[in-house]
Amino acid sequence: MSNRIVIDPVTRIEGHLKIEAVVENGVVKEAQSSGMMYRGLENILRGRDPRDAARLMQRICGVCPTSHGLTAAYALDEVYGVNGIITDNGRILRNLIQGANFLQSHILHFYQLAALDYVDVTAAADYMGSDPALNKVKDFIARGHLGPFVPRYEGDYRLSKEENRAAVAHYVEALNMRRLAHEATAIFGGKMPHNMSIVAGGCTAAPSIDQIASFHWKINQLIEFIDNAYLPDVLMVAKSYSDYFGVGDGCGEYMSFGCFDLDSDPDLTKRQRFLPQGLIGIKDLKMRRLDPSKITEDAEFSWFENTGAVHPYDGQTVPDRDKANAYSWVKAPRYSGNVTEVGPLARMLAAYASGNKFVQGQVNAVLGMFNASPAVLDSVLGRHAARAIECKLVAEQLKAWVLQLQPGQASFQDFPLDVTNRGMGLHEAPRGALGHWVVVEGGKVKNYQAVVPTTWNAGPMDGQGQPGPIEQAMIGTKVNDKHNPFELVRIVRSYDPCLSCAVHVVSPQGEDLSQFVVGTE
Repeated sequence: MSNRIVIDPVTRIEGHLKIEAVVENGVVKEAQSSGMMYRGLENILRGRDPRDAARLMQRICGVCPTSHGLTAAYALDEVYGVNGIITDNGRILRNLIQGANFLQSHILHFYQLAALDYVDVTAAADYMGSDPALNKVKDFIARGHLGPFVPRYEGDYRLSKEENRAAVAHYVEALNMRRLAHEATAIFGGKMPHNMSIVAGGCTAAPSIDQIASFHWKINQLIEFIDNAYLPDVLMVAKSYSDYFGVGDGCGEYMSFGCFDLDSDPDLTKRQRFLPQGLIGIKDLKMRRLDPSKITEDAEFSWFENTGAVHPYDGQTVPDRDKANAYSWVKAPRYSGNVTEVGPLARMLAAYASGNKFVQGQVNAVLGMFNASPAVLDSVLGRHAARAIECKLVAEQLKAWVLQLQPGQASFQDFPLDVTNRGMGLHEAPRGALGHWVVVEGGKVKNYQAVVPTTWNAGPMDGQGQPGPIEQAMIGTKVNDKHNPFELVRIVRSYDPCLSCAVHVVSPQGEDLSQFVVGTE
């Protein structure tokens, strides 16, 4: 006998995601991942000054706007012919602004979004101790104000009372840490969200000694939290839920566009980056070179006019709500026709395979605790561990980079405006590989396409019948209670999906684009 589980919307993620799973004898046999809002933000850019992209495309998402602004700037660097002559200050400032945004995003994901799948906050209210912050949480719960801790699926909570108490304390502290990371972003970005200083040609910020010192101090505070809370808490969860190293294995193929520039090579596939670019399989851990011409988007099962698998330069965003067999507003990106997972795990696997000693040491230490091979990283816990390791790695590097800034030196390269050209931006958002493609004619945008991390991970089946990464990760999962499918939401949240990035609402008439139902059938 089969049952269909419908989770709509999935909570504690960014945006509206619907998950459907067909369960037979307690095991998921089929799965669908559906983005439930219309995508259309790229269409707003048509006919506009290309430079607007670095501002407008940040509005894709309030969690990782820096990533979209920066990737748009990379595409514009190529359009305006300055992609090989960005100054050192401009390059470093871009890294600092983006890096601080990475820290806030990873901390937010673990504590405010994912940890509540493993930490029993409501039970912890009875033994929170004398910490003032924890007492506020206790009073909040006692007065019946349970959000954001409920509604939730009731998981198999395994942490001890003391571990729960410590995790809740860190949940509260993480809110301040995220604020601190935002402040670090704003030092050189001007504000957060939607920074104003990353532009085509570099960065408009003029760093001072005081700004350098302030940024350095904030990053030190964040490193202390990562060392004493974030990393230990991830390991604490891993020890209690070690079976989740065997849950949520996906397609097994990973891709990183690389991030944090170390030079300004005009060819983005040759540019040296702190976190490397390439493709890697979980079975052999061998790096393969990226060829951007092999990237396509398929809309066979998406609510868009279907033109087959096309490169983003040729992509269109034309909605078709009544399309037969479609079930998502997310398209299905593929690399050389293959399903590919992106994200922190992809980046850490690429760094591991490329010989990064810190990453190898951290990953091997985690694997050694469980006497496991790297293959187990293709899992729920593997994704959480990779994100935490990357958070530490990036934070330490930000401390070094900020001291390389040269006050008084240029951070921006000027350029002519009237161009007919096209440009590609490849970088990484916290959630994974991010690409922007723009075609410019007569100084105006003719076409713009963004292929974002959650499009790669949460996309639907393609025209070849291949399910997307999240869909594949759910298939084969054992669900103990169809009315309480906490196993499925744990898998989904391990990807940190951002549907605001993958689909964008454009409905000036204010019409209802969808209705949401939570439950099973």
